[in-house]
Amino acid sequence: MADSPTTEDTTQSGPLSGVKVLDLSRFIAGPLCAQILGDFGAEVVKVERPNGEDSRHHGPYWQGESIYMFLYHRNKQAITLDTRHERALVILEKLVAWADVVVENFRPGTIEKMGIGYERMKELNPDVVLVSLSGFGQTGPDSRRALFDAISQASSGLMSMTGEPDGKPTLSGTYIADYTTGYQGAMGAMAALMHRDRTGEGQLVDIASFDTMFSALGIRLVAELMLGLEMPRSGSRDLLTAPVNVYEAADGPIYIQAGTASLFPKLCGVMDREDLSADEQFVTVEGRMREQEYLEGIIQEWVGGRSRDEIARRLDEAGVPYAKVASVREVAQSPQIAARGMIAEAEHPQYGRIRMPANPIHMEKSPPTVRKAPPSAGEDNESVYRNILGLSDDDIAELRAQGAI
Repeated sequence: MADSPTTEDTTQSGPLSGVKVLDLSRFIAGPLCAQILGDFGAEVVKVERPNGEDSRHHGPYWQGESIYMFLYHRNKQAITLDTRHERALVILEKLVAWADVVVENFRPGTIEKMGIGYERMKELNPDVVLVSLSGFGQTGPDSRRALFDAISQASSGLMSMTGEPDGKPTLSGTYIADYTTGYQGAMGAMAALMHRDRTGEGQLVDIASFDTMFSALGIRLVAELMLGLEMPRSGSRDLLTAPVNVYEAADGPIYIQAGTASLFPKLCGVMDREDLSADEQFVTVEGRMREQEYLEGIIQEWVGGRSRDEIARRLDEAGVPYAKVASVREVAQSPQIAARGMIAEAEHPQYGRIRMPANPIHMEKSPPTVRKAPPSAGEDNESVYRNILGLSDDDIAELRAQGAI
């Protein structure tokens, strides 16, 4: 079993060691972006309002803390600051001057109203990298529109592709737009840092959730651009090959991919139906696509009387790709997840042992690590305000008395 990337060592290590990140973001995409940078060794300071960012107040909860916070905030120092307070701008400016990278995901125009737009940031820190994640980007007619993950899925075309052909457009089962945007933001930040290392120039990295989803539409988008062809929703079928679908075994669903010229005969052999692969009407992909309902009926009849374990064993032996359709509980407990070290753990001073998904990027020489548990709101106020900003104990006490932190 592989070790999960977990450690209680809070010292900086990794390829981004020495990089300082100011995280002004909230919810998922921005915090995930900053967390990825932290996983690879960056020092991350997260700023949120005195009673915690919005996602701290969304259930479900564990020991009174939203589990959202356990997902997107490890390897960060958390401070609180009322950005509307009269003394907040001075503190924000000091933090911007300290940072190599600033991550924010406010609606475009908001940080300008706060007094720390990109032009002001460059005055404070000429080579700063600003990663701005937003719904529709910093430009275009929709740039000022509000957006959440579901809006991105709907507006980008993703939702129209998802679901059964005769059903309604359907959301993905997870926040796929936010996750994709967070990873794109982290990649943009690292590319900008490489550019800065070579030229000394910082820059604005403009990441739009709408753009990331549009770029992920795949073959359907190219079919529209190049052929003017709008492909319908296909449910669990493959767009281009058949037979590919989910079938109901005696003890649950199983997905079988046997759509290619080499895989279809193997499946036929497993089912003792070599006559199907020998039939001229099923030799080509086009022929199987035309008759996929007929073929799926035969496969379902064979699958329906067998357990998933028996089907899996036979398909494995024949080299036919398959997957038991797993629940979240089943996959979290699977030997493969354990072998890949995909569940990380960290010890929180208040909440005890926390379990969370590990970073999925595996690297031989400089892997991501978990050095610090996701913090409580304001957990690191004393150390950050004193050690990074150089404030005295009296300064900190005064800010706290005024309600600024």
